[in-house]
Amino acid sequence: MRVNLFLLMIAALLMGACKTNSPMGEKVKEPFTGSAYESNNRFFRGTGKGVSSKDNIARGKADIEAKNVLAGQVGTTMKNVTDQYLGQTENENAADVADKFQSLIRQVMNTQLADLRKIGEEKYYNGTDYSVFIAYEIKKNAMFRFMKKQAKTDASIDERTLKIMEDILDAQIAETEEPE
Repeated sequence: MRVNLFLLMIAALLMGACKTNSPMGEKVKEPFTGSAYESNNRFFRGTGKGVSSKDNIARGKADIEAKNVLAGQVGTTMKNVTDQYLGQTENENAADVADKFQSLIRQVMNTQLADLRKIGEEKYYNGTDYSVFIAYEIKKNAMFRFMKKQAKTDASIDERTLKIMEDILDAQIAETEEPE
């Protein structure tokens, strides 16, 4: 009996000692986290969170944040790809092509995100504030095809620059295709 009581006391002390208070606070798991909600070779993915005393405002904040994340990913990806392509080809008009391509990307982002799909939305209410979480994804190859179509209709892009843009976008589309 004494041994059981002694073991019980030791176990209680160990449980109390194992619980540590982090100076950063308790870790919180929010919705739409993890690899299923991160961008990969086939999808751009973005999540957003909005908090407000009004549910429609919280939803609007989450929506804008998620779309900004996506637009940032598309812009960064295309800038890196463009710089790499133009660096490899040693194009004498590289700066002009890069500027026009970035202008096209901004135009596409400002008008619409092609093939935007909502993959999740959750709303919470704590008695005073609403917290809304939204997750979106865009198929990369659909986005690149849309950019290619937009480039063809842009009157400010000359034929030579258009050919370079199409080559860059075709290479990106090929990378996102699933193997058969």
